[in-house]
Amino acid sequence: MTAESGMIPDAEEVANRLAIADVLNLHSRGLDRLDREAIQCAYWQDAEVDYGSYKGSAHVFADLVVGALGETYELTRHCLCNTLIEFCGNTALSETSVTAGHLLKGAEEEMLFYGRYLDTLEKRDGRWKISYRQVVMDWSKQIPVQDQRSSTAFFDLAKGAHIDSDPLYSFLKTS
Repeated sequence: MTAESGMIPDAEEVANRLAIADVLNLHSRGLDRLDREAIQCAYWQDAEVDYGSYKGSAHVFADLVVGALGETYELTRHCLCNTLIEFCGNTALSETSVTAGHLLKGAEEEMLFYGRYLDTLEKRDGRWKISYRQVVMDWSKQIPVQDQRSSTAFFDLAKGAHIDSDPLYSFLKTS
């Protein structure tokens, strides 16, 4: 991923990079909103994942992770950065750093995960999706939380929630 560092990409490569970024971000939205369809949309039907305790079909994983996240956490927030992509025809290898905050039920503790996604993506019929993902853990920690969502300063703000209850879904319906 460093051999061509600094080279100015052509328009097609820029378009491919943007399409891949959309796929990666859609996956994170799916996790955070417990939106099974968004997660599945990021993967090819035959895609496989390695999430440590689960290795197998990405579409099965989508079903499992939505249930697991919903049972354990009030909310999650997956932030992606430092994405590097290497192209080889209609295949791309990407490394993306992920910081994921997980607000435990009761909002008294937060589990923070720092890691990376190692993705193989394939372009089929003009569309990029993930064909394989391995999650790499760099470190994690759990910290106490003083929940401020109902405080005077933030009381009137719209609040994040899972699918359907999150303001995002009514916002998307207005377009």
